[in-house]
Amino acid sequence: MVTGGTEFDLLHWIPLAPLFAAVLHGVLLVVVRRTVSEWITVAISCGAITASFVISCAAFARMVRLPDESRLLVDHLYTWIGAGVGSQAFSTELAFQFDPLSAVMTLVVSGVGALIHFYSWGYMKEDEREDKGFQRFFCYLNLFSFAMLLLVLADNLVLMFLGWEGVGLCSYLLIGFWYSDRNNAYAGSKAFIVNRIGDLGFIVGMLLLFSMLAEAGHPTVGFQDIERYFAQIADVELDLPAWLPGGPSYRAVNVVGLCFFIGACGKSAQIPLHVWLPDAMAGPTPVSALIHAATMVTAGVYLVCRMSFLYAAAPEASAIIAWTGALTAALGAVLALVQTDIKKVLAYSTMSQLGFMFVAVGCGAYAAAMFHLATHAFMQALLFLAAGSVILAMQHEQNIDAMGGLRRRIPRTHWTFLIGALALSGVLPFAGFFSKDAILVAAYGAEVAGGPWLYRLMLATAGLTALYLFRLYFRVFRGKGRAPRGLRDRMEDPPGSMVVPLYVLSGLAIFAGLAGFPQAWGDLGWVDIEESNSFANFLAPVLAGSEREGLAHEIEYRLTLRAVLAAITGTGLAWWLYLQRPTWPEKIRSSFHRLHHVLVAKFWVDEIYGVLLVRPLVAISDRLLYRGIDAGLIDGLLVNGVARSIRALAANGLRYVQSGLIQAYMFLMLVGAVAIVALLMR
Repeated sequence: MVTGGTEFDLLHWIPLAPLFAAVLHGVLLVVVRRTVSEWITVAISCGAITASFVISCAAFARMVRLPDESRLLVDHLYTWIGAGVGSQAFSTELAFQFDPLSAVMTLVVSGVGALIHFYSWGYMKEDEREDKGFQRFFCYLNLFSFAMLLLVLADNLVLMFLGWEGVGLCSYLLIGFWYSDRNNAYAGSKAFIVNRIGDLGFIVGMLLLFSMLAEAGHPTVGFQDIERYFAQIADVELDLPAWLPGGPSYRAVNVVGLCFFIGACGKSAQIPLHVWLPDAMAGPTPVSALIHAATMVTAGVYLVCRMSFLYAAAPEASAIIAWTGALTAALGAVLALVQTDIKKVLAYSTMSQLGFMFVAVGCGAYAAAMFHLATHAFMQALLFLAAGSVILAMQHEQNIDAMGGLRRRIPRTHWTFLIGALALSGVLPFAGFFSKDAILVAAYGAEVAGGPWLYRLMLATAGLTALYLFRLYFRVFRGKGRAPRGLRDRMEDPPGSMVVPLYVLSGLAIFAGLAGFPQAWGDLGWVDIEESNSFANFLAPVLAGSEREGLAHEIEYRLTLRAVLAAITGTGLAWWLYLQRPTWPEKIRSSFHRLHHVLVAKFWVDEIYGVLLVRPLVAISDRLLYRGIDAGLIDGLLVNGVARSIRALAANGLRYVQSGLIQAYMFLMLVGAVAIVALLMR
């Protein structure tokens, strides 16, 4: 645990810079009702996120000069929420913290985000699908960047949840950006609603944790305070219904951990809340790169790592996380094998790689999870952006069956895509090999139920990763060209604003793995790990379990060899099937057509949700809530009913009292006077 904290007054400008850019765009579009030129839009948006990255680098340089146990920068703005007095006083600060964990996330979000902003300049400038689309798109990008940076820099759960909800809102805006298309609007709504289900788990976990701390005399939601007082509530038990697993009593930390994990499942597309991610490909390709590679989908992994001290004390919850991640990784890899949409292949790839990260955190290897999070951001963003270049060259065609032989038509895109595929497949010595190998080593040595099977499943999934990625590569860039000749003759690589981000991400995909050079390899004398600031050593002060004893080096060497063989096997099988025997995939598909149909249908999970949840809820909303309560009770009885009653009373009764005849008024006055006198004389 990092203690203390050094003031750094510039921290709040990291999220505020893109917020100001988004507000400026919003004022121009909504209040002034005018658009600005392309250059001004790019200067505002790209300048803001670049400023965030520069300040993040300055904060990082300041932090690494501090001693390991004091690497914490803080920026307290003011007290946001305050209540109570004395020992029960509660306050939430609008404050930011920059420790090694948030430093990694901030640099990834702002750095990769800046590259995607620049890429979007070339990708979106010819888009005319929506009115004022170019400036509105960059407004949403800046707003999303603000929310994500707020999430990772927040020093308490409440402020984190504000950013958590912000990225959910912005994902809805960006995924449904081309809202005139009904399917795009539906995809944005689906992502928003599924994430709200996960967010309920986050809220319940946060409130439950706060109530436990309050009962212990420490009402707080700050991460440092929660970790400081956590030992006092680690053994608290909750009374639960006897029919629940572990009931009637259950350790509270496991319940809290599972509640937070439900929130993480929504953001990071883990089963059973994974259904929104493939449909989210309806948005522009830069959105897919930003949300589904480097930022929003990794928020769940960051949350679990931020609360690592809690999960280290909750082995049952951690085991559930590990197996959920493993099943998600395997499911995503299998479904990616049958996709024909270039972006959906990468969407299921993202889902699968996030499963790898949750396997790592479930096994207690939080540093390995963050390492793969960082390398995955580079590799997956590279693949998405390269796929966007392919889509532009193909005149917005996304079906890989209509591609092929593109390596000569768009050579720069081809080489960058190949680098991304090699890296994400785990081929040595690219970045993905080192981060994925660390997760496989953690799975092998994990003390969870079914540990050996967990490792075998992840090793097989690593091989499937290479298979579906190189299936995609060979179908798009190699073999016979299937696009019309007229289109192929017009193809060209994208402009410089799009190519430069591809080059930068390619370099990171190649060399970023050296930051986590394995300790076992270092002991061979190749690299002096003891004196280097490796990734795991850098994160050790802020992550639980960093001092665990690792496996024997001989075992790690054997596991590394298996990982290499898995990547080679998957790549070689793809080469054999799609280049050497291109007719075999169709024969295999015909022989196993029923299984192929099941996979194409995604195991009918969406349809099952539709029958069990969506349709009943729609029926209840329409017939009971709308027709029965809203239209029938509120409108019919209370609003319109009262109005009709008053109108009837005034029309049929009171109007005769106000007849306008003097004689009638005098008669009524006489009757009233007589009645008053009679009452007084009683």
